Amino acid sequence: MGWLARRTGISEPLLLLAAGSLIGLTPPFDSLSLAPEVVLLLFLPALLYWEALTSSAREIRTNLRSIALQSTVLVIATAAAVALAAHALGYSWPIAFVLGAVLAPTDAAAVAAVATAMPRRIRTVLRTESLLNDGTALVLLAVAVEVAIDHTSFSWGAVILDFTESYVGAVLVGGAVAVLLIAVRRRLPDPLLQSVLSVATPFLAFLPAELLHVSGVLAVVTCGLVTMRVGPRVIGPQARVQAVAFWQVASQLLNSALFVLVGIQLPAAVRALSSVSLIQATTAAVVISAVVFGTRLVWFYTVPYLVRLMDRRAQQRARRITAAQRLPLAWAGMRGAISLAAALTLPAVTEDGGIVQQRDAVVFITVVVIVVSLTVMGPTLPTVVRRARYPEDADWADEVALARTHLTRRALAVLPGLAVRHSVTQDTAGRVAQQIREQTDVPGDTEAADRLRRLELAPLGVKRDALGELRDTGRIDDAVLRQVQHILDVEELRLSRTADSHDDPVEF
Repeated sequence: MGWLARRTGISEPLLLLAAGSLIGLTPPFDSLSLAPEVVLLLFLPALLYWEALTSSAREIRTNLRSIALQSTVLVIATAAAVALAAHALGYSWPIAFVLGAVLAPTDAAAVAAVATAMPRRIRTVLRTESLLNDGTALVLLAVAVEVAIDHTSFSWGAVILDFTESYVGAVLVGGAVAVLLIAVRRRLPDPLLQSVLSVATPFLAFLPAELLHVSGVLAVVTCGLVTMRVGPRVIGPQARVQAVAFWQVASQLLNSALFVLVGIQLPAAVRALSSVSLIQATTAAVVISAVVFGTRLVWFYTVPYLVRLMDRRAQQRARRITAAQRLPLAWAGMRGAISLAAALTLPAVTEDGGIVQQRDAVVFITVVVIVVSLTVMGPTLPTVVRRARYPEDADWADEVALARTHLTRRALAVLPGLAVRHSVTQDTAGRVAQQIREQTDVPGDTEAADRLRRLELAPLGVKRDALGELRDTGRIDDAVLRQVQHILDVEELRLSRTADSHDDPVEF
């Protein structure tokens, strides 16, 4: 689908959604239903963990106020606005609040799929918001479902208490799991076992939190953020390369699978609709879609300006963005599989055995809002970003240059002492020093260094051919070929990455 998206210019999520809808129309899959537990247990922890690992703790700290407001107050405001609209359209208050909680959070997978062209700061705010607002929405959903199913009375005090317990408990659980697993990783010499532990980590954080009835989502995010900060000091390079390669492939597959599953549910949601007519449900879905995205649009053009009036510090004034640059933040409010999974958690019957009225309409409206967000907001977001005319992220290039220069100088400073310690001649140490200088852009002649790298890359192809000849003639075994080939692969990757100074570093 990625290849087709690049060839046609159509967004990949939209193509996956269409493919899922076609699958949902075929007889073998027309009765397939998405179990919410599959999304909440198998998909969500893994995706959130990878998003947390590749976040920026510094940008999160810098933009903490915006992130906190968007992941809590905006979620509550959206839920309330949707509930008011749904009630005005004839839905009962309990069902209206369930629908509001379901549609309140943005989706991490959907946002990550379309936010790649944004500056680092904007991208971090959006990604972190989508990581954290699930926890707020799920607390609201639990309260709303309890009111709808058990017919209990709504209480803001209970909501605030549940919210506090869920967030504080999740942070404690996620942090404790991260610290424990980091201690285990220090004692794991086998890179393969470390990679296996990396795969298990999000589930080891999610499950205890859910058993303690706190936010498993926030526990996974907390665990990922702590691991991101501490991991580079305790995780070896081989384990890191293996884990990064796995997570890059796994996150792509999981994201794609989620979009397909959402598409499959669209025909099923239409077929299951019985409490209201298709025209009524579609009208309600269009109105609520407008409310969902209108609320977000109003938020980003009111609340930040109110914050400006209260905070006039120089560092905050320097970080302000224009109205045009604020639009992509408002536009990137895609909903996704987490909303669908949340809608499907609404039971079909009450505690006393009664039928939950309008549950089918909740699922249908949720699917339509997701489809609208992915077909309208997603494909048009790149155009909105271009028209925002964000300035170049010059700090990124400066920081990369600073890191490379600092590492080179530190390595050159200790090299003479290391040469003495390891009984290496000064001539050999000089050659090593030259190699260290050539691996960075400064100081020295970078054009000459690039020519040298190309010369070093050229013999690798000859080596590969020779290695294949040895295997083909039976002089070495296939296992030997794979081991030596891996060495050549690592060397080629090192030289290729060094030659292209504009490549973004792989984060873990």
